[in-house]
Amino acid sequence: MKKMLLIIISVLFLAVMTACGDKESAGGGSGEAGFVGIAMPTKSSERWVHDGENMVKEFKSLGYKTVLQYAEDVVENQVSQIENMITQGVDVLVIASIDGEALTDVLNKAHDEGIEVIAYDRLIKGSEYVSYYATFDNFQVGVLQGTYIADALDLENEAGPFNIELFGGSPDDNNAYFFYDGALSVLQPYIDEGKLVVKSGQMGMDKVSTMRWDAALAQARMDNLLSTYYTDEEVDAVLSPFDGISIGVISALKNIGYKELPIVTGQDAELASVKSIVAGEQTATVFKDTRELAKKAVEMVNAVLKGEEAEVNDTETYDNGKKVVPSYLLEPILVDINNYEEIIIDGGYYTEEEVK
Repeated sequence: MKKMLLIIISVLFLAVMTACGDKESAGGGSGEAGFVGIAMPTKSSERWVHDGENMVKEFKSLGYKTVLQYAEDVVENQVSQIENMITQGVDVLVIASIDGEALTDVLNKAHDEGIEVIAYDRLIKGSEYVSYYATFDNFQVGVLQGTYIADALDLENEAGPFNIELFGGSPDDNNAYFFYDGALSVLQPYIDEGKLVVKSGQMGMDKVSTMRWDAALAQARMDNLLSTYYTDEEVDAVLSPFDGISIGVISALKNIGYKELPIVTGQDAELASVKSIVAGEQTATVFKDTRELAKKAVEMVNAVLKGEEAEVNDTETYDNGKKVVPSYLLEPILVDINNYEEIIIDGGYYTEEEVK
């Protein structure tokens, strides 16, 4: 009986260790420069995997010890992971939040322990204890997407009308609203003019958002739009803020037999979407070089630990409800079939073999 109990305990221990291993990477590093906790949302989107790997690499090269964890889009997991990092004695936290409004209490604990916080790519709201924010120009991401649609349909010269459907990102991610507003700053005048028609009438983030940026939810919504509003007509363009959503939209279109796909935008230059662009399916994506964002986060951490002010280029835009968070915004780049080789391949982000 005792032997059997020991076997069961051993099996459970191995199972727990395996599960933890899927979510955590110690990262290594000497720790001479400091100890950094990195909290990422999920491994289900490859861009977050790149972000985490790039940061660990940058921090390790400078002598930092790191702990990297992924919460698989479960808010409670992320809170628990951050609490664990605080217990481990990290000097700084770099957090890409799942829900930007769910971290107030745990950041209070970090502050009590003298731990500084850098918000990474997603704004953390409702806390005064966010030192800096490293991200891309999120409004400009939307502008690039909207402009691409307008140019591809030649809306300045064509009378239309062209049918368009709008997709938004996760409603608990502050960035989603910037993406949507940026795109609509370009597209709304054409909608008002009647050159663009949203046949479903679904507009505004309260109607078009996609919880957790989920591709399956996007596909299901697109299925519904097509079966309800497009039995006699075709959709000419789909505003998609993220590559995962784009792939879901394209799957829905292909499933009902679209031979010539509409214009479909995206974001993050995920490998599946770059392949889709090369194959002539997804039309465009917005490339955000996570290598550069990782470098910027490392620079901010360096400044914080030296008691210096980090370099920022925006002190007005990102009000988290408690303070305007000093931010550094990197420039996003629109990528399509015409420039993917120059930007993605020549830039060393993917190899030519990977995207074919």
